[in-house]
Amino acid sequence: MFAEERQAEIAELVLTTRRVNGADLARRFDVTMETVRRDLAALEAAGRLRRVHGGAVSADQSTSDEKTISSRKHLNTPEKRRIAQAAFDLLRTSGAGAVVLDAGSTVEALADLIVRTDSTLPDGQEQLIITHALHIAAKLADASGIGLELVGGRVRKLTWAAAGGRAAEHYTRLRPDLAFVGCNGIHAAFGLSTPDPIEAVVKAAIIQTSRRVVVLCDSAKHDQETLMRFASLDEVDTLITDREPGPELAAALEEADVEVVIA
Repeated sequence: MFAEERQAEIAELVLTTRRVNGADLARRFDVTMETVRRDLAALEAAGRLRRVHGGAVSADQSTSDEKTISSRKHLNTPEKRRIAQAAFDLLRTSGAGAVVLDAGSTVEALADLIVRTDSTLPDGQEQLIITHALHIAAKLADASGIGLELVGGRVRKLTWAAAGGRAAEHYTRLRPDLAFVGCNGIHAAFGLSTPDPIEAVVKAAIIQTSRRVVVLCDSAKHDQETLMRFASLDEVDTLITDREPGPELAAALEEADVEVVIA
């Protein structure tokens, strides 16, 4: 295969998968890593991709890039619905009295399922939902069997969620039974990450104070690193996703004793 043909195929792979691994490319094309590095350098110079440690990502990806909550609703919708359903099934059998719902489109899909069902606990008590996300709180405010606690702070218009020190400090005073947390990237070495520092502070506080942490993350975010790490894998109890993680991430999750649920 000529270099131009190989590079065209690599560019197509990056376009469809959003990320490629250098070692995988070397095996796929039966070439050396040095050849792969030259191919990636040529494609980066042509603006076809962006090189990162271990491989390359699509040219439009940035560690600080973040989409609005309204636009994220339309990304990976079937996958997110399956993840939300698996999370809802876990919630219904957990017996949790106090539950945190993080901001994010997949967690919002979980809130939609909660709204449709009476969440009164077996002992007749309301299930307490705690959230800093305005759009999620609005859905749950009148839900049957739900008590709602809204965490306040400076609201980010991009995500419709309170963020920063005030919201994080509120969470540090709580000890919820269960938390459902979203992320923008999950990586074997870097852990869980999000593009915004002030949202990372809130997510970290939720994870540090909750008795059980369940991460909702579609497979498009596997092996991704965004700007701010807010948790390591060993701080997570369960990952609900739509596809088996790749070998490196799967091994790291197993090492961290994270239960993986494929929706």
